[in-house]
Amino acid sequence: MHIHILGICGTFMGSLALIARELGFRVSGSDTNVYPPMSTQLAREGIRVQEGYDPGHLEAEAPDLVVIGNALSRGNPAVEHVLNRGMAYCSGPEWLARHVLPGRWVLAVAGTHGKTSTSAMLAWILEYAGMAPGYLIGCVLQNFPLSARLGETPFFVVEADEYDSAFFDKRSKFVHYHPRTLVLNNLEYDHADIFPDLAAIQRQFNHLLRTVPSEGLVVLPCDDANLDAVLEQGCWTPVERFDLTGADADPGGASGAVARLDSADGSRFRFRLPANGGNQEPEHEIRWHQSGSHNVRNALAAVLAARHVGVAPAVAAEALAQFRGVKRRMECLGEVAGVTVYDDFAHHPTAIALTLEAARARLTADERLIAVIEPRSNTMKMGVHRDVLAEACQAADMSLWLRPGDDAASLDLEAALLQGGDDRVRVLPSSEEILQLLQEECLAGDTVIIMSNGGFDGIHQRLLQALGSRLE
Repeated sequence: MHIHILGICGTFMGSLALIARELGFRVSGSDTNVYPPMSTQLAREGIRVQEGYDPGHLEAEAPDLVVIGNALSRGNPAVEHVLNRGMAYCSGPEWLARHVLPGRWVLAVAGTHGKTSTSAMLAWILEYAGMAPGYLIGCVLQNFPLSARLGETPFFVVEADEYDSAFFDKRSKFVHYHPRTLVLNNLEYDHADIFPDLAAIQRQFNHLLRTVPSEGLVVLPCDDANLDAVLEQGCWTPVERFDLTGADADPGGASGAVARLDSADGSRFRFRLPANGGNQEPEHEIRWHQSGSHNVRNALAAVLAARHVGVAPAVAAEALAQFRGVKRRMECLGEVAGVTVYDDFAHHPTAIALTLEAARARLTADERLIAVIEPRSNTMKMGVHRDVLAEACQAADMSLWLRPGDDAASLDLEAALLQGGDDRVRVLPSSEEILQLLQEECLAGDTVIIMSNGGFDGIHQRLLQALGSRLE
């Protein structure tokens, strides 16, 4: 069977393509946003990707089924061709639910922030424990060769996104997955292009809760009022909670799973889970390659979810010590001329702030932190978070923002960022001008974090190349 995926280079759809190929489907696809790391992964696996949405891609060798990504809408020439020709089509989440998830023990990770990292941690913990899980995660993983696979056991880890499924299915993707183990990391207002308010997102999260069996498990934090409001709408499943305490607190004194930091940057921490089956859990110490209190919370959620399928916390702790992270989540791209350059998939002010605070904790007082930010997500471009953008980058010694194009007229970055007279903040009209300023400003010892949920005109490698010219 031949399937063609419209929007194949999206993080979810690209991973779906890998699983379809593993199932024996013949897979092709098309997209307009073809950039690494997903485009590289697909090319390496021999999956043909065509540029653009020319209906001719669907005519030369007509597929048996077209899987349509949620970035495509009516008016797209490929979509119109599918409808006019009466071709069979479905959404990506529907395809996954139909062909992969039946009979599986699905472990789903949902929330505004941390879905990708927590899913990756959970999949790696199960892999380390010898459980050979399947997984579909919207990124390129450092501990696995691919971002998705079928696995050898019933366990399947999926990053569960609240964004809509397709132009013809406005339900959140995650309602298709029917998890037995569900992690809810956090909940804030996001995706303003499809959700009018926080209450609309909370309704979708409760729809997800309604699909979890009474013999399943829901894992969520102790301190998220927005998620508590979701549970108040109805929950029929046992709940386990997690929390991050102060450095001097006793992790054994709380009723839920608790972690505390042993280092300011989160690279060392300890945790204790609540008693399971009457046995008091010991405390476990972690030294790992990740940073930030947010990642410690992600780890604690993953450990609880893994215990639900039989992984001992001690084994999970060993696995986390070997967890190498995911691409585009504080991924170090290189150090050139004494300047270290990172790539981070920041798309929300909270994510920006947490990432920068974690990076600052790793630096000395003399080392500078430079944030380079492209406000590319629909919510950011709509100006929903304009009042908190300045606060989000307070941990940086300098922040350079790319002024959005005409499609984001409601986001006036100058008004949002420059009225306070902070000379550490600059708004620039192009990636070329940002690159020029970085070439002039960067000094040995600086850390530069490039933050975008898109390709950002390839500025990452262009900066490394420009810094390399200093050494010639």
